[in-house]
Amino acid sequence: MFNVAVINIKDIIKYAIKLAICIGILFLAVFFLSNSSMFSNISIDYSFLNCLDICIPGLRNIEFEKNSEIKLASLLEVEMPISKYFVETETIEQETKNTKSEEKVEYNLPDSKDIQTEVIPTNVPESYTDTFEGVNIKNGSDFELTDDMLSKDVTFKNSKKILIFHTHTCESYTPSETYQYEMTGNFRTTDLNYTVARVGTELANYLETAGFTVIHDLSCYDYPSYDESYDRAYDSISSQLEKNPDFEILFDIHRDAIADSSYAPTVKIGEEYAAQLMFVIGSNGAGQDHSNWLLNLNFAAQVQRKANEKYPGLFKPILFRNSRYNQNLGKGACIIEVGATGNTLEQCNTSMKYLADVLKDIL
Repeated sequence: MFNVAVINIKDIIKYAIKLAICIGILFLAVFFLSNSSMFSNISIDYSFLNCLDICIPGLRNIEFEKNSEIKLASLLEVEMPISKYFVETETIEQETKNTKSEEKVEYNLPDSKDIQTEVIPTNVPESYTDTFEGVNIKNGSDFELTDDMLSKDVTFKNSKKILIFHTHTCESYTPSETYQYEMTGNFRTTDLNYTVARVGTELANYLETAGFTVIHDLSCYDYPSYDESYDRAYDSISSQLEKNPDFEILFDIHRDAIADSSYAPTVKIGEEYAAQLMFVIGSNGAGQDHSNWLLNLNFAAQVQRKANEKYPGLFKPILFRNSRYNQNLGKGACIIEVGATGNTLEQCNTSMKYLADVLKDIL
C-alpha cells in the first residue's frame, strides 16, 4: 500500500501571494522608516540582519543610510519573535569569547630565599604550655606531653595525595573591596566563593601546581543545621576514603571562631599580608576511639617546624584538645584554622601559597 500526497496548486498560489504581500509591506516599512527624519537620532542594531537574512534572503544586502538608522530588531520582534533569539545568541557568544580571553590565574609557589617575616601584634595574647624543637603547643587535653611522644616520624602510603574538606563550610571573613558578600549569619554565608571553601580551593590549586593529587570536598556540612556537622562530615569522608584508601593526609580547613570580630591574626611575609594559621589536633581524651592522635600531632609538629624555618610566625601554637574532630580517619588528619573573623579573604588566600610551599618541602 502506498501513501499518496495530494498537492493543491491553489493553496500554494494563495500562500505565495500572502508571503509576497508580507515581504512587500516589510520593505515599504523599512523604506519609510529609513527615510523619516523623526528616527534620525535613533541607532540601529545590525545584528538583527543575521535573522532577517535567514527568513528573507537578500535583505541583508540592502544599503541603509547612516543618518537614518533605526532599531528594527525591536519592531520585528512583535511579528517575528525569533529575531530576538538571534540577537541574544550573538551577544552571549561574544560574552563567552570575552570570558575565554581573560588571563588564567597562575599558582606559582614563592621563592622563600631571604624573605623577611613579621608578626603583626593583635589584641589577643598568644599562649602555650609546651615547646618541642621550637614548636609551641597549647595543651588543653588530659594528656601530659613528653619529648619522646613528639619525636615520632610519620610516613604515608602516598604523601602526594591530600584530601581537603570543611566541616564548617559556611565560615566567612570580613568583607573587603574585592570580596563583598551578603552574610547569612554571623560571619557566615552559603556562597562558598567567600568562605573557608574558597581558601581550600586556593590551597588545592597551589598543591596541584606542586605535583600533588588533591580531592577537595565542597560539601556543606553545617547548613542548614550547624548541629551534628561533624557527624555528617564523618559519614561523607569515611565513604570517600573507602574509595580512596591511599589518602591519609586530611585537612579540615576552618576559620578561628573567637568571639572578638576585630581579631585578625596576621603575618607580613615580604610585602604580603597573610592570615596566621593554627593546627587544632584532637585526641581520645573524650573517650572516643582514636588510635591516630599521636601520629596527627607529630605530623602537625613536622609541618610547623618547617614553617618556622621558612616563614616564622605563619603558624600560631598548636592547640591540642580532648575532642576527636574526626581525625581518627587518617594518620595525617588535622584541623587548620585559617585566620579569624577580622581577616580578609585575600589574606587567607595568601596564606595558602606559603602553606603549600611548606608542604612541598616536607612531603
